[in-house]
Amino acid sequence: MLFHYSTVDNARRTMMKILCDEQRQAMALLRGLKPSINKRVRACFRSGEEGGALVEFALVVPLMLTMITGIFAIGIAFNNQLTLTQAVGTGAQRLQVIRTSTSDPCADTISAIEAAAPNLKSANISLTVTINGGTPQTGNSCTTATSSLVAAQGDPVTVAATYPCNLQISGVKLASGCQLAATVTEYEY
Repeated sequence: MLFHYSTVDNARRTMMKILCDEQRQAMALLRGLKPSINKRVRACFRSGEEGGALVEFALVVPLMLTMITGIFAIGIAFNNQLTLTQAVGTGAQRLQVIRTSTSDPCADTISAIEAAAPNLKSANISLTVTINGGTPQTGNSCTTATSSLVAAQGDPVTVAATYPCNLQISGVKLASGCQLAATVTEYEY
């Protein structure tokens, strides 16, 4: 048995020596080659898991891009909500200031809202004006509300607006029929 193990060990040593000699000869040949060929041949001798990182990258990148796109979509919707709220506040303040001198309070209010929110599509903004808790006036024109606006001097004016939100990530619509809404009540002092 001892003889058998030493024969196997000798065979292993001989094989390792041959392999090392062949690698040395191959490396000596590589020194004379062009650098680009040299790199390719050296890559053939390497062993390991060079492709593992590429596979992981290919699996993770689509998920990360979808997540980043979702973050941006939600950020845009949140920005639109803040812009709409600020614009409705501006429109309510404007209506409170010009309440005795306007002939069309809804048109003046919507123009103030559009001026305060230039990044929102003005055609998509729906306006509702309520004077002193009375009947809401909906639309971009309400000439009939002028008399009630003047008569309600000193009473609160409520301006509400809605705007459609578009939460879409990678072509998938997440919230169909989503509406951003803002309501501001202005009191005259």
